[in-house]
Amino acid sequence: MQSTILLVIWGAVAYGIFQIASRIIANRRHAEKAKEWKCQEPPHYPDCGFLGLKHLKYMQDADKKRLFPDMMVDRQRFMSELHGRECSTFTFSVLGQKMLFTSDPKNIQAMLATKFDDFGVGESRRGNMTVSIGDGIFVQDGKAWEHSRGLLRPNFVRDQVSDLDMEERHMKNLLKVLKTDSEGWTAITDIQTLFFRFTIDSATDFLFGDSVESQLAEADDVSLRPQNDRETSDEKSFSFNFDAAQRHLAARFRLGDMYWMHNPKDFKENNKIINDFIKRYVNIALKKRSEEKKVEEGHGDKKHYVFVEAIAEQTQDPEEIRGQLLNILLAGRDTTASLLSWLFHELLRHPEVFEKLRSTIIEEFGTFENPRNISFASLKGCQYLQNTLSETLRVWTTVPGNGRRTNKDTMLPRGGGPDGESPVYLRAQSDALYSTHVMHRRKDLWGEDADQFKPERFQGRRPGWEFLPFNGGPRICIGQQFALTEAAYVIVRLLQRFDRIDATGQEVEEVVTSNLTLTSAPGKNVHLRFHAAKE
Repeated sequence: MQSTILLVIWGAVAYGIFQIASRIIANRRHAEKAKEWKCQEPPHYPDCGFLGLKHLKYMQDADKKRLFPDMMVDRQRFMSELHGRECSTFTFSVLGQKMLFTSDPKNIQAMLATKFDDFGVGESRRGNMTVSIGDGIFVQDGKAWEHSRGLLRPNFVRDQVSDLDMEERHMKNLLKVLKTDSEGWTAITDIQTLFFRFTIDSATDFLFGDSVESQLAEADDVSLRPQNDRETSDEKSFSFNFDAAQRHLAARFRLGDMYWMHNPKDFKENNKIINDFIKRYVNIALKKRSEEKKVEEGHGDKKHYVFVEAIAEQTQDPEEIRGQLLNILLAGRDTTASLLSWLFHELLRHPEVFEKLRSTIIEEFGTFENPRNISFASLKGCQYLQNTLSETLRVWTTVPGNGRRTNKDTMLPRGGGPDGESPVYLRAQSDALYSTHVMHRRKDLWGEDADQFKPERFQGRRPGWEFLPFNGGPRICIGQQFALTEAAYVIVRLLQRFDRIDATGQEVEEVVTSNLTLTSAPGKNVHLRFHAAKE
């Protein structure tokens, strides 16, 4: 018995010595490689606490106050003051995990483009997000990601992106909700909620060929609600649970590899409702695919392009279709609605921008009753409209933070050493986080007025990697033109219809908050009233 115990003890001691020796050897090997590549250590954020628990609480408190994007800006400014220079790359600790943060354009370019093969989204992100949005393009790496990209790319060709007839149908529903009184004013309206309803309607129309028509179904005016058997409660439940699930995912991201520690009961219910909602449309598409022969060339054309049917022609795996739909629905619904909400948040505070934008729109596209030349090309070519959208995306980046995990030992070009000019060494399976929101607010890149909303700053400017609202490199947002075209069309039609906006009686926040899930929208919904223009 004693000999067995001794063997166990000696075995444990030997294993411990082996682990220590292995770590020493590995550290020495990494140190030699870092020296060979002329890398130096970046600064470390001070006082993260035992196992990084203090820093975790710092981030969680910012989440609760809806100030997480501001926290990232403040954290970098603190590090810059501490080191007497722009400290755009540093490390911090959370739950014993060392993470690197950067807002340096060259480092972000390396992660997303020049060293693309050295980085991936990683198993942690995949494990975290698949429970909610399935196995799709946002959580995949390597061949699986290439397959998804190829699967989705044909669905975002110009002919589909520029289908403004679909946008006009849903725009008319939005305007039905915005009724005016005898003096031409609408009631004070939560335009942010209306924008999210608009985008879920247009997204489901594009994806499923059957809009959920939430704008009319949930209108305060009962007479506008559809008089048919459509189940409208499903969309309302889906939207609520989709938003709630994203809040949980954001909380899980703060925990790094320990994301599984946050798994409350309501999160599981959120995911069930989300997946049941999408599964129904997947089954309809697969059934239609099996019952109907594909239209042969010369035997007629499809009357209406439907995303899910196009996907079903390329794969009949219901789980793959479900994942791709949820991934694209996340992008199609949330990003555009957030962009429009932030834009009107700023227009309320900058009436001079509203006036200039409206006069530009009337000059370029005519009045509401007599519109002209509204097309994909003309929307893209309207410079002040595009500048206003770009400035909104700069000041209020729709996806403020992101990250990658290294596939192998690699380095980033900047951030190491006392001056921050040396390369930074990263071991395989290291986390590198980046924030375009912080980068977009850097005064050394955008000027002393970087925190201010000024569309004119984009006049004549050809931004590079310092402006990245839709990511960059091979993983650049596949729906970028779809989102910008939709947002531009909504703005044009609204400003043709209305000549003034007003927030009378609405409290203006002293500190602007953000409702940050996987995307960022105003923390306090945008309330305003519109005044109808006279033709």
